[in-house]
Amino acid sequence: MTQTYLTGLGLNAWLSRIDDLCEESGFFEQLGEDHCAAFQKGSDRLLVTFESADTIRSHNAYAEPRGLRHARQEGWSQLAIISYTESWYRDPAIYDFFDRLIDDGFFEEFEKVVFHGAHGGGYAAAAFSVAAPSATVIALRPQATLDPGMTGWDPRYKAHRHSDFTGRYGYAPEMIDAAEQVFVAYDPYERLDAIHAALFRKPHVALLPCALIGTGLDHALDRLGIHDATITLAMEGTLDRQRFMQLLRARRYDETYARALINQLLSTNHKRFGRLICEYMLQRGQSPFFAKTLQELADQRPFQT
Repeated sequence: MTQTYLTGLGLNAWLSRIDDLCEESGFFEQLGEDHCAAFQKGSDRLLVTFESADTIRSHNAYAEPRGLRHARQEGWSQLAIISYTESWYRDPAIYDFFDRLIDDGFFEEFEKVVFHGAHGGGYAAAAFSVAAPSATVIALRPQATLDPGMTGWDPRYKAHRHSDFTGRYGYAPEMIDAAEQVFVAYDPYERLDAIHAALFRKPHVALLPCALIGTGLDHALDRLGIHDATITLAMEGTLDRQRFMQLLRARRYDETYARALINQLLSTNHKRFGRLICEYMLQRGQSPFFAKTLQELADQRPFQT
């Protein structure tokens, strides 16, 4: 497959190009008013992604859906469920679409299926994975549900709690029972995200704590250069918690992570360790933040550990 450039297009033109790309070896289908499905046929390995049009167009390389790009690079088949709004994919048109795929034996055509998504897409990746038994799920910072009867302790996303999370494909932790493996990545310092992650705790679930990465987990993994590698390992069946944590060591070179770590150390009065990290980052030629913080720490001696 050749490189695809979808940058600089309005939403309608962008969707039209996605439609064109899927025409020869797949399909493009509108799912209600707020979603669409884009499928391209490749090998017997299928990557199913749940993505936001806004995120794809503003963040992804060449404004391509992650599934489409990975399919081109790896030769896989891909199915992207794209939302135009922050919807958590709670739309009967999507339920009907997956019901049809099940009835048609669509997922049975593939030797390996990986469901992937972040935030609301992470919820959807887990929830709709029930359609493909023995699939692998990668859910980045997923919510278990927004049903206020079950997650009244989470005050966020009030505008979306009117959606029905009790019907088909509703409670994500129950929908993963048929999956072969489930990987749930989250930042344990984001307390509410950590509670949602804990609700997925089952024998075939690997919780992947990404301390101090924050709420933009998918963007952070892209920035660290380990997002695609994580998906590839999952497709190969070789991803596990230990391998992911090895990949996550790349954050030690990341300025954003180093800032968060230093702020955490200083807030807990571990100034000596904060100084050591500032010195390390300055050796790597990083931003003035570390020089300024180091000077402030020098003015506050003696350091405490």
